[in-house]
Amino acid sequence: MPVDSNLLAKGLDDILQTVLSECSEGLLVVNPTADTIEALVSVATAFDGDLPVVRVVADGSLLKDVVDDFIVASSAADLVDEGVLSLKVGGGNEANSLVITRDSVLALVTAGDHVAALATDDEVFVDSAYETYAAAWDEAPEFTLRTPSITVVRDSLATDISEAVRDDFDTVLSSLQTARGDGQGLDEVTISLLVAARNEVLLYDISKWGEDIGIASKATFSRTKTRLEDLGLIDTEKVPIDVGRPRLRLKLGDDRLREADVDQLADVAQRLLD
Repeated sequence: MPVDSNLLAKGLDDILQTVLSECSEGLLVVNPTADTIEALVSVATAFDGDLPVVRVVADGSLLKDVVDDFIVASSAADLVDEGVLSLKVGGGNEANSLVITRDSVLALVTAGDHVAALATDDEVFVDSAYETYAAAWDEAPEFTLRTPSITVVRDSLATDISEAVRDDFDTVLSSLQTARGDGQGLDEVTISLLVAARNEVLLYDISKWGEDIGIASKATFSRTKTRLEDLGLIDTEKVPIDVGRPRLRLKLGDDRLREADVDQLADVAQRLLD
């Protein structure tokens, strides 16, 4: 079905929701902005129904910056695993972000805080655009997501650690707008350690889990634990084992964290880190 009318006075999420709903044969997204990719992942993740296959070709540095956010990257990885999203590196020469289907071409035009999708279904133009950008897509290199999917993260937390830790992780993540660890939100390693500390999990167990599924190395978990411990957010206690050095049990180190509800844990931690 062609998206054959201009989508005006709508937000980016609304525009993408309409496009995904009206396009059954797949679409090609060319030269998207960071906001477009983030909105696309968000809308596709929450989409109610059968998703069309979405192929995205975008600037490599932009893709790397977008997927530095664990929330976006882990959701995108889910869509990739489901076979409904593919990411490639290329483009960047177009004036606007383009959404191309077999029947329509839409240009996403931004003006200040407003976005509109200007559409055409002219058959000759659409055929030419589709052939041109489909060929460019075929030649573009794949962009590899190194972040595990949120489904893998959740399922493995429940299996390898505990369902309580999985539930707390979900709640903390849902309370955040972003998870970058650059002052805009806590990163996934910090979130994992705080949730583990709230549930008094061993550092060995949470760091092994994180390394096994590809979140970060044990060394990164250890360095982050040390930083949080130095700042007073986390405490540890030694737990003797039959053979080898004692292991460390994680605990929350600040009364404000211990007293916080789990949906406030990230906000309290962020204030303590600032």
